[in-house]
Amino acid sequence: MNTVSVQNVSMRFGDFTAVNDVSFTVAKGEFVTLLGPSGCGKTTLLNMVSGFLQPSSGKIEIGGNDVTFVPPERRDTAMCFQSYALFPHLSVAENLQFGLKQKKMLPADRKRRLDDVAEKLDLVAQLDKLPNQLSGGQQQRVALGRALTMRPSVVLFDEPLSNLDAKLRESVRLEIRKIQADYNLAAIYVTHDQGEALAMSDRILIMRSGQIEQSGTPTDIYNFPKSSFVADFIGNANILDATIIKEESRNSWLVSTEIGEFLVKSDTAPVAKQLKICWRPENAQHGGAELNSIEARVTHRAFQGNYTDLFIEINGVAQRVQWREGRLEDLTNLSMHIRPEDFTFLEAIT
Repeated sequence: MNTVSVQNVSMRFGDFTAVNDVSFTVAKGEFVTLLGPSGCGKTTLLNMVSGFLQPSSGKIEIGGNDVTFVPPERRDTAMCFQSYALFPHLSVAENLQFGLKQKKMLPADRKRRLDDVAEKLDLVAQLDKLPNQLSGGQQQRVALGRALTMRPSVVLFDEPLSNLDAKLRESVRLEIRKIQADYNLAAIYVTHDQGEALAMSDRILIMRSGQIEQSGTPTDIYNFPKSSFVADFIGNANILDATIIKEESRNSWLVSTEIGEFLVKSDTAPVAKQLKICWRPENAQHGGAELNSIEARVTHRAFQGNYTDLFIEINGVAQRVQWREGRLEDLTNLSMHIRPEDFTFLEAIT
């Protein structure tokens, strides 16, 4: 049975619709990320699951129970906020036990929960400290620990890592994922960071203008985007206008674009004769080939460590590739090819 079920939920503020007829489920032990740009409705949707907002229409179930209009404190959920929301005058131990005291749990039971969470989150040595004596990463672990002591069925995350530096974000997100898996919790995680979503999620729901644009595993979302928005929002993508010339064979089409004609192989048929297609910068192959060869002019390069971003022009059209071949300092022209299976059909051109 699904731990969370969101059914045709909408949220309106006057004439503005923040969330429009959204449905999804989260199973026990599953980590689902709501990903999208600012203002797309992801935090509003999370707040409806938590109970901080009541939907204008639709239904929300947790553990098979209708909680659509149940207040937050009576839902089997816990929330981790961007700001940590720790009590500055309470010690780490007191912060971790705060919710348990509100539920009037016996001291011995509180102690067992505290010890378990503190050990799992490496907070044993910090229990007597105040929040302002902790690093940002430690404060985030305390916020997560406070949620976990409540033993919720669902843990909700509202951009919890956005205040941390890049190195710390990477380590803390691994900790969050490990702890969530250890406790076998359903998790809903809100972020606008594509890297976080790809690294942490079992499933990603990409939101745009209050609706789910596409959902799937990180691999499926990245490799098989269904629209230009998704292709460009997840990673980098070269997006082209294309016209289908003819179907060459089963699952193979000859297409014309502004940078040339290409053979495209896809298990998914094109949705229209005129449509968008894309290819990823890392899929550029060194040297010419019998199919899909390209000659490009290099306009700019940006060293990225284990590869170099090359900004190129093909027939006057700007594109981008990731390049790992040879010395690039004096490279002005580039011979490359794109394999037919590395193109993706997107939406129709209207």
